[in-house]
Amino acid sequence: MNAVRPLSVSELTLLVKTTLEDGFPAVLVEGEISNWRPASSGHVYFTLKDRESQLDAVMFRGRAGRLAFAPRDGLLVRAGGALSVYAARGRYQLIVESMERAGEGDLLAALEERKKRLSSEGLFDDDRKRPIPRLPRRVGVVTSPTGAAIRDILSTLARRDAACDVIILPAAVQGTEAPGEIAARIRYANAHGLAEVLIVGRGGGSLEDLLAFSDEEVVRAVAGSAVPVISAVGHEIDWALSDYAADFRAATPTAAAEFVSMGRHELLEAIADATGRLEDTLRGRLERARLAIDRFRPESLELQFRRIMQPLLLRLDDGKECLVEALGASVREARHRIELARGALEASDPDAVLGRGFAVVTRADNPGTALRGSAGLERGSRLSIRFARGSASATVEEIRS
Repeated sequence: MNAVRPLSVSELTLLVKTTLEDGFPAVLVEGEISNWRPASSGHVYFTLKDRESQLDAVMFRGRAGRLAFAPRDGLLVRAGGALSVYAARGRYQLIVESMERAGEGDLLAALEERKKRLSSEGLFDDDRKRPIPRLPRRVGVVTSPTGAAIRDILSTLARRDAACDVIILPAAVQGTEAPGEIAARIRYANAHGLAEVLIVGRGGGSLEDLLAFSDEEVVRAVAGSAVPVISAVGHEIDWALSDYAADFRAATPTAAAEFVSMGRHELLEAIADATGRLEDTLRGRLERARLAIDRFRPESLELQFRRIMQPLLLRLDDGKECLVEALGASVREARHRIELARGALEASDPDAVLGRGFAVVTRADNPGTALRGSAGLERGSRLSIRFARGSASATVEEIRS
């Protein structure tokens, strides 16, 4: 019997690779996207699956950048490409050259139907959500005791020097037993008052990996919890129905731990800020009180009195000046009128007239009546003539009219 030369693993893998790639140079596969994982290089790794099987797939950066839609877990697609073997792991995969939507996948459709049904019961209503205590003394965490989520939560609380106790409520977060365990831990924490707030979640994964947190039993346990619940499932882009039922949805378990904790330095900053605001308020009130009291000090009262009296004194001074000026004008006017009257009186004084060379002529027999003309005189009539100084008698010898 001739001995058969054994093939090395690399030789066998090369044969399979050649056979597979030559036999399936171009295929069109329809399946549901699962575990969609964009890499930093721009390449995208994911799985195509149906009810019974799954197929690894990769789409390189150039092709992925030209997709006309945004792929996500649960989406039903038609992917065209070629089969290849990844020799380093001995796994075959589909190198996707093109991909188009074919509808919603069975899993995503089922979750959407469940979401609508539970929402119609009011389990997701905002008015039933309660505020999360910002400085809880006890935080309960429902998650796997060996998973990444609990490590992230504990390290975050330690880093922030959070002053709270952590109660770990261990539960499977994946698999058929996971929904019952998660719901049981939530009910147990409520029944025994173990925590002031519950963080329910796990690390990231595919849509299938997160299914336990979309289970109806878990959603109802979250919605019915008397203890406020923070849902922290996967990464920021992941979602589960527990996110809608919880009182608060955190993007990651780390974000949930940051939300319920406040580091010592943050607490001191908050206290310092509050103290500063209080001091500013007190200083402002004391300053206003000081200003109010200052108004009643003798100096302030004197100043206020001066402020009141000053306008009155100015008006008095102005009035006095106006009165003096008016009196002066009246005196000057009176003097002027007196001068005018004196001039008129002097002008009408007979003595003044006589002083200018005139004389007053009267009949000798009627000295009180001055003659204004020659009418009534006769030759021989006796006249009396009064000068400015002295007088004389005369006899009429000739009359001219």
